[in-house]
Amino acid sequence: MDLTIETILNTYIIPWGTKIVMALLVFIIGRWIAKLLTRTLKRLMERGDIDQMLISFLGNIAYAVLLAVVVLAALEQLGVNTTSALAILGAAGLAVGLALKDSLASFAAGVMLIIFRPFKLGDFVEAGGVSGVVEEIRIFHTVLKTGDNREITMPNAQIYSGTIINYSARNTRRIDLVIGIGYDDDIKKARDLLQQILDADSTVLKDPAPTIMLLELGESSVDFAVRPWVKSGDYWVTRAALLEAIKATFDKQGISIPYPQRDIHMIQATAA
Repeated sequence: MDLTIETILNTYIIPWGTKIVMALLVFIIGRWIAKLLTRTLKRLMERGDIDQMLISFLGNIAYAVLLAVVVLAALEQLGVNTTSALAILGAAGLAVGLALKDSLASFAAGVMLIIFRPFKLGDFVEAGGVSGVVEEIRIFHTVLKTGDNREITMPNAQIYSGTIINYSARNTRRIDLVIGIGYDDDIKKARDLLQQILDADSTVLKDPAPTIMLLELGESSVDFAVRPWVKSGDYWVTRAALLEAIKATFDKQGISIPYPQRDIHMIQATAA
């Protein structure tokens, strides 16, 4: 009985236990080295003044590749024939690739976003039907933060396959306002008041100069197109301030801002 136990220990338990311990050590140490190399790579890219979005993306890819190497090394310690394993994984990868074609499309789209860079970290963009500030681009998806502090995770394929509007790509933006006055109001006076409001706002740029033009004779109002230019970061603040100033000034100067109205005439039929 003792001989049988000794045989089992020497033949199975000790050799396999040693292999499992070695495989675990290789995996743990290898993963630590992979993280260390990834951090080192990121620091080197940061010193090279590479875009943070690109650093994060390449860092994730580098870590995934290094971790795959570590797993293969750990399997070798268990006596697994990695050549056969790679062949099996290749065949399985083909099947999985067909099943996960959408994920692979997102991966390819992520690479294209990194190469062509239609936006960078911190840009305010509209893509895939949503808008927000770009926080991170990952291997398969991009993370946006909305104005009300929601986090949106979108597949890269959904972003790259559609129209991307980058509101932060240019240093300046034009505010397009349509301001209506009544038909009985003085057009010249209204235009002069609008010009005074624009001149008084320090965030409105002088170059390009703002424009004020008669846009349309509407059903219930005479519409002006008011188009000042501002720095991209001042867009919403300036837009709100101008609307408030226009309303207050027009009220004070007796210029009406009409709204759609309808006259209803009721006819009472005389009883026979």
